[in-house]
Amino acid sequence: MKHYTYTFRVKKEEIDFNGHVHNVTYLSWMIDAATKHSEAVGFGYEKCLELGGTWVARSHNIEYKRAAFEGDELVMETWVEEIGKVMSVRRYLITRVSDGATVCEGKTEWVFVDSKKMRPMKIPEVIVEGFEKAQAD
Repeated sequence: MKHYTYTFRVKKEEIDFNGHVHNVTYLSWMIDAATKHSEAVGFGYEKCLELGGTWVARSHNIEYKRAAFEGDELVMETWVEEIGKVMSVRRYLITRVSDGATVCEGKTEWVFVDSKKMRPMKIPEVIVEGFEKAQAD
């Protein structure tokens, strides 16, 4: 599917005691990217709730390739790799602008759940179509 891409700069508060980006910050960036992408295709948190559901993470996988430091300008790319009946697999790629180095790669399995019962539910077709349409644009 089509990649959603944006650029951002590493902030001082995202640095750990080793002087580079803290490991959990990457997870936060990934969740933020998924949220921004979903909103961009018209299916952010509020819209999903209107449809009776919400996304919850089943698993996260993060592979750190290179360290990132305060002030680094990074490019976040995310895309939906596959979307099934109740689960979606999303990929992430973070690269550094200055040298093009891959800083991090990630993958999340998201499960669509009924927002009241917190049980898996079928991903509404309108959401699937929304991501597929965004891919075609």
